[in-house]
Amino acid sequence: VQLQASGGGLVQPGGSLRLSCVVSGFPWRSGTIGWFRQAPGKEREGVSCIRQGDGSIAYADSVRGRFTISRDKAKNTVYLQMNSLQPEDTAVYYCAATTRGLIRSWMLAIRSYEYWGQGTQVTVSS
Repeated sequence: VQLQASGGGLVQPGGSLRLSCVVSGFPWRSGTIGWFRQAPGKEREGVSCIRQGDGSIAYADSVRGRFTISRDKAKNTVYLQMNSLQPEDTAVYYCAATTRGLIRSWMLAIRSYEYWGQGTQVTVSS
């Protein structure tokens, strides 16, 4: 499984960005793909993920209502639409995958994912 994240950049507070994660060699019928982020000096944290089998989605409380995860199986791509961005959203964003369909309590846990892409920097600043 290989993952390639893109779409980061510099945006003003209140702005939007859409991240993309192209995934290859992935079992689209059964795995789970997630987005994580790591801010300077902080631990990596789960942001959102989608379980491929039934489309079940999870969001961190800090992004619920502002971020939306979606998938396009034809393009082997998972997206993270980020709206109403705030300076505290500044971080390196990573996409990750596991071949397992995770139960909800494990969906945003870093240890649940065995495949990771390179990060893409998101900076929210005026």
